[in-house]
Amino acid sequence: MDAKLSPDRGLNISGIGLVSLLGAGLSIAALTLDGMANRLPWQSISLTLPLLFCAVTSAAIGYWVIPMLQALKTGQIIREDGPQAHLKKAGTPTMGGIFFVPVAVIAACVWSNFADEVLAVCALTLSYGLIGWIDDWQILRRKSNKGISPRLKLALQIGFAAVFCLWMIFTEPSNITNIALPLGFSLPLGIFFWPMSAFVLVAESNATNLTDGIDGLAGGTVAIALLALGALIAPTSPGLMVFCACLSGSCLGFLAHNRNPARVFMGDTGSLALGGALAAVGLLTNSLVALFILSGIFFVETLSVMLQVSYYKATKGPDGKGKRLFKMAPLHHHLELTGWSELQVVGVFYTISVILATLSLAIGRL
Repeated sequence: MDAKLSPDRGLNISGIGLVSLLGAGLSIAALTLDGMANRLPWQSISLTLPLLFCAVTSAAIGYWVIPMLQALKTGQIIREDGPQAHLKKAGTPTMGGIFFVPVAVIAACVWSNFADEVLAVCALTLSYGLIGWIDDWQILRRKSNKGISPRLKLALQIGFAAVFCLWMIFTEPSNITNIALPLGFSLPLGIFFWPMSAFVLVAESNATNLTDGIDGLAGGTVAIALLALGALIAPTSPGLMVFCACLSGSCLGFLAHNRNPARVFMGDTGSLALGGALAAVGLLTNSLVALFILSGIFFVETLSVMLQVSYYKATKGPDGKGKRLFKMAPLHHHLELTGWSELQVVGVFYTISVILATLSLAIGRL
């Protein structure tokens, strides 16, 4: 698999080898999970066929879209205060979410016969992708790392989350206000379930956005989480299972171009959409406990940013400067600056994601 022995690669495997292993692993996992549920892999209502179809389609479309992005001069603006190894990535096209997210959305809608819950999740996914596209476009237009203001970005996220929650209120049964727990227990929240739902949508989308900072990192970890979530909800929500399989496959197809060294980045267009999709499916299927486990990587990445900012403010001296808890946040940048290669970070995070997926499947069956 294009193995490398040079120590600067960190792992004795190239980016394409790592993504190939991930793709093979997810395909085998989908086949196994379909077999356990007595579903034939070539059935439309399965995990395997939608995953493979969207993976191939997204990868193929990428060969057409990426040159267009290059021609439109959508090159990524790289932070000068970040890892120096990232400076060579300047000019790599961004906004990759515009081709792999729609593939999954269209395929899921058609495959599910335009089921209401799938249409709602697809609408939320595209809405968050639109916020990301606006942010990416402003960054490119201004030629800086600053897109739309954080307040406007948050307001748009909350606004779309509120619309989604209103749709849930009028279409879902009243017991949706209880959070399902393992062993048949539940946590009744009443009306507080709805502000919590909006928080989950906003937090999850921002968490995946923060995780998108290394070639192949967000795409691979989200693909693993989506496949596991799809397997968990398959008995009760086959339509949303297909959506998860489609989006997981689209992430794999995107990774054919986003693997190290990346030919394209997903940008906020992709990362915000992926987080919104995960949260929306988790809310509709009352799988928030599983979602929290599956989002372990995203949670830790977000926590590292929060700790960094809090520690800096708490240690700020008379000169207005504070101390840093990490060399740089999010955590993946800290690991890079301590000597880890990008492939090391991605490989370890993939492994942790698989462990978390296995744990969530085990707990979900209790």
